[in-house]
Amino acid sequence: MALFAQLATLAETLAAEPGRLKKRAAIAEAVRATQAASGSDDAGLLCLYLAGQPFAEADPRKLSAGGALLSRAVKAVSSATDTELTAAYRRHGDMGAAASDVWPDGIAETLTLAEVEEAFAAMAIARTTASRAALVEGLLRRATALEAKYLLKLMLGDMRIGVKQSLIEEAIAVAAEAELTAIRHAVMLEADLARVVRMAFASTLAQAHMRLFHPLGFMLASPVEIPEEAVERFTGKPLPDAEASDAPRIHAFLEDKFDGMRAQLHCGDPTQPGRVALYSRTREEITESFPELVEALQQALRGRKQPLILDGEILAWDFAAEKALPFARLGQRIGRKRIDSAMRRQVPVVFMAFDILFQGEDLLLALPLHERRARLEQVIAQLGPKAVAPLDADHDTAQGSLFVSANPAAPLQRLRLSPTQRVESAEQIDRAYAEARARANEGVMLKAAKSAYQPGRRGLAWVKLKRELATLDVVITGAEYGHGRRAGLLSDYTFAVRGISATGEPELLNVGKAYSGVTDAEIAELTAWLKAHTLVDRGHFRTVEPLRVLEVAFNNIMRSDRHSSGFALRFPRILRIRDDKPVEEIDTLERVEAIYESQPDKDSTELESASRSEEPSINPDDPSPKLRKSKA
Repeated sequence: MALFAQLATLAETLAAEPGRLKKRAAIAEAVRATQAASGSDDAGLLCLYLAGQPFAEADPRKLSAGGALLSRAVKAVSSATDTELTAAYRRHGDMGAAASDVWPDGIAETLTLAEVEEAFAAMAIARTTASRAALVEGLLRRATALEAKYLLKLMLGDMRIGVKQSLIEEAIAVAAEAELTAIRHAVMLEADLARVVRMAFASTLAQAHMRLFHPLGFMLASPVEIPEEAVERFTGKPLPDAEASDAPRIHAFLEDKFDGMRAQLHCGDPTQPGRVALYSRTREEITESFPELVEALQQALRGRKQPLILDGEILAWDFAAEKALPFARLGQRIGRKRIDSAMRRQVPVVFMAFDILFQGEDLLLALPLHERRARLEQVIAQLGPKAVAPLDADHDTAQGSLFVSANPAAPLQRLRLSPTQRVESAEQIDRAYAEARARANEGVMLKAAKSAYQPGRRGLAWVKLKRELATLDVVITGAEYGHGRRAGLLSDYTFAVRGISATGEPELLNVGKAYSGVTDAEIAELTAWLKAHTLVDRGHFRTVEPLRVLEVAFNNIMRSDRHSSGFALRFPRILRIRDDKPVEEIDTLERVEAIYESQPDKDSTELESASRSEEPSINPDDPSPKLRKSKA
């Protein structure tokens, strides 16, 4: 039986090795050795756990062991105090590494991969937090410091060793002397890395078959800022300075870029009648947040036994106006486990399909887009009119909804086909973009008509045209420590604009938080400066002197009760540090309000309340600092 210590030692070696080829060679040798000594079951577990997966991707089980439970278990086993564990976490920004710092000595290496698998299986079915915590403690009491480090990382689903699953797949191909394309195809179909290892050593990769109810990777689009850039990306040729008739032509589908939630819809499996599942771009199942979509698909598929996987967008939808509502409305439903009739009325939803990935027994990824589109149109024509569900789960007609409907019990079509048009030129793209923005959508998507669907890829076949509304000059008012390689660095910055208090005094009003766009060198410099200019140190969060100015970009502005300004920036990112600009010249609340009012996709009826996954929260007890004169 293979010991967990072998995996932990390998992981520690990989974390310290910068070379990709050396990493691959080390993994391949470990897989080969484990297969020879313990069999392919253990070799499969080694690969699965090295990828940071307690269970296979197709396996719906969850450990349900969060940071709070794990930190309590670490303190119980190690006898570390809160202060000691917090200090260790501050040093590393990682629970596993922090635990290894406070771990007791003298524990023997006896824990096997099979025993870890057995404990994980028991955790997944544990009915109480106490029983799950006991299982975690049982594992940790048998673990050395190094084993505890990687057990905790594995349970948190993030090994942080600089190894992606794609590299592990390469190592499996080397170890089993199999074709890499066959390995990757089998992993995509089976969504079970350990099973694919067994198949690779048994030379049965050709027997891999597609199973529903595990998400395929999502194909991604590359951003462009002007239509001409899209044409150049598709043709490889810049637009000439000649007549428009001499400009290169493209053959692409154009569709609106909706401001919703990208999702994959799985349904129609004859072995699981009636099952419908929705998966987010992070591959999390989100079905329970959208029960009316499940009801609608169950209605449409009644009597049909044709497996389907559709790619699309979940949208908050105004059925009266037949248009999408802003993401701020949809955000209220994300993450909710119980959706009642009031929420269904307040935030109605549809699934806007724009691609088909699997139908019947056929995986369609290799087909060109124009053929997939033809198939999708046929599917929606058949299922769309039948895929209906009312606003109310119980036909309750209670009043007070923000969404007005004459008949909440009336069936509404929930499965839609994303409108598309063929475009050939930059002029057509520019017109279509203006029309999409007038419909309050984010922009447009352009997809090469002959493009295959490439899961997880962000290439040139799909591009998105989204123009930034504007930028804001803001001042840093607070900072938080980062995680992982940013542990020990103040890398998450809360920022504010200028406003006027009720008494007529100038004040700073927080409007957002960003952590992307600055270089490692800039983060290091800002960390030293912010520490030296801290007003209040709350441990993880610091209120700082408001003297450093940033220029930030963002997708849009939403009303928010989470910031003192009453607004929040969606997807803010730092463009540059503006040490050339004094605080007195940063933007004002009036400018924020003006940008908000200029947005065709604003939603004035709702406060932003659910973009916590988009923008990390700030300390609610931290007041915005008073506006100060900048120092010379």
